[in-house]
Formats: sequence, structure tokens, C-alpha cells
Amino acid sequence: MNELGRIEDLPADYVAELKSHNLMPLWPNLRALLPPQKPRPSTVATHWPYAAIRPLLLKAGKLTPIEKAERRVLVLANPGHTLEKMQASAAMYLGMQLLLPGEWAPSHRHTPNAVRMVVEGEGAWSTVEGEKCPMLRGDLILTPTGLWHEHGHDGSEPVIWLDVLDVPLVHYLEASYHVNSGRQTPRSDHGERRYPRGGVVPAPVFERASKAYPMLRYPWADTRAALESLALDQPDLQAVQVTYVNPETGDHAENILGFYAMMLRPGQTLTLPARSPASVFHMIEGGAMVQIDGQRFNMKEADTCCAPGYTPITLANTSSTQPAFLFIADETPLHKKLGVYEVRA
Repeated sequence: MNELGRIEDLPADYVAELKSHNLMPLWPNLRALLPPQKPRPSTVATHWPYAAIRPLLLKAGKLTPIEKAERRVLVLANPGHTLEKMQASAAMYLGMQLLLPGEWAPSHRHTPNAVRMVVEGEGAWSTVEGEKCPMLRGDLILTPTGLWHEHGHDGSEPVIWLDVLDVPLVHYLEASYHVNSGRQTPRSDHGERRYPRGGVVPAPVFERASKAYPMLRYPWADTRAALESLALDQPDLQAVQVTYVNPETGDHAENILGFYAMMLRPGQTLTLPARSPASVFHMIEGGAMVQIDGQRFNMKEADTCCAPGYTPITLANTSSTQPAFLFIADETPLHKKLGVYEVRA
């Protein structure tokens, strides 16, 4: 294939005239927009050890009161996108959020979708559209687009959780904003009580208003039990993984990003195929060695790492006697909606 012309090959006065009319030649930039064979992602494999994050987050709690921060968060920024852009991948934002005893993070709503994966502590809660969700380690709590949510803490020790949002995408679409409000009045109903078992959902005898997000809290105790049951029922299953879904539709729990929990059997090594979406791995329990594009990360409990798309990933449980459990977030629903989802052998 012939080399494409460079913008330097064009006369300077011609380029200046194009720019004066808000025009640009495509051919010098074509390979950047459409690289041959596969994309060239800006996302790079990155590891955020919790041992480094935790003391800095607790220090932030001393330096900045919640009233001045509203949300006290350290962003897990991917250097491939530059730290200033505050994103983990093309569509994912990650942040570690701290709430101290007695604090209240005011109610607000925003256009980006969010989830909270609880990392440490007890006594905190999130109220989402009036549903008060206790926050226990390993729980996944949804705060989808446009829903009011606030966080409070009635316990005695710091509570920390991992935020996962689709902020980069919504910001790119110029649709990102938030609105503040006052305290919510909690309702008595809870989604996880209505949907306690897989395979059955409440049957409306009389018409009722359907909810786009009927379940907002996914308790880790239930998810862990589901993984253990799956592993026991299918001992030859290579990848023991469950997807967090909307119990009414079976679709992904939210509409842009996908969320999963995985169990690695004792001593297991698992190589995942190269897929188009970027992925985030967060260690809930145990430890694992994660290899991404030639880089190896020793993941300990509460550590987080990010992998670019189109890259094979190998996960190895570092314990020969105990299972390891990971929370995974990725861009699969978005890629499938856009028709660009791929799996490469």
C-alpha cells in the first residue's frame, strides 16, 4: 500500500486557507482514525494497589471535610489517557470514595450511570430513589442515570468503595451534568427482597408501574453463593463467572457498562480471549496474578487493574488452597449496541 500524504507535503498557504474555512484534509489523518488490522487504544494496562490508595484517601479525609468535597474521591486515572482526563478507559471512570463516620454526602442525580463496589467497612448506606441500601463489603449498588442518590454513615469506622461510571462517554457526548437536592425520605421496599432467587420474579396480578431498574443492591453474600454453587454444579466449567443483570429483563444491570463476578478455583490459571472492550478487574477476596499484554500485576485484596481492549488476559489464583473472587467491569453492552463487539482467537 502506498504511503499516505502528510500534511507537511501540502503548501502552507493551502493548509491555512482550509483552516480559515474550518476544513481539514482527511488523508494525512486517515490512519490515525482508521488504523490497519486493529485499533490502537490509548488505554494502557494499569495497576492501582489498594495499599497505596488507602492511606492517601484517609489523609484526604483529614485534609478536606465532606462539606467542601461533596464526594471525597481519588480518581484511578489511566496514564495512557493522561491523568488530567481522569478516565480508566475510553468509556470507564474509576474512583475510590471515602465516607467517615457521621458524614453525609448530599443527594444528587446525574446523567452518567454509576455503580458502587464496597471495598471496606460497615455502617454506611446509599439511598437511591428512596431505597436505602446498606453497604457491606463486596456489595454492588447501582445508581443509574437520572436517579437521586445520597450516601450516609452511621457506623464507627471509615467506609470505602470503588465507583465505576461511564463519565468519559457521557462527557464526550456533551451530555454530562448533575443536579443537587436535599435529603431523601427512605421507602420500606428493597429490590433484593423482591428478587431473592434466580429463575423467579414477582408476578403482577394487578397492574403495577414497572421500574427500569427494579433491583439496586446486589448483596455479595448472594453473589458469592451463586459462584460457589456454579463451581460445584459444573466442576469442568473453565470460567466460573456470573453477570449482574436486571432480574425483570435478563439484560445487563445497566445499559452502557457490564458488571460481573468471577471465581478462580484454588491454583487455577485462566486465559481470557482478546475482546474489543476494555476491562477492569477488582479483587474482592484472595489474590491473583494478572498478565495483560506482557505486563504482570500481583493483585492483592482490594487492588484494581485495567486492561485495554483487543488484548488477551491471563488470571492466576495465587493460592493453591482457597478460591479467589474478582469483580469485573467492562464496555461490552456499549460495544454490542454499537455493533463493534469482537472476540479474537
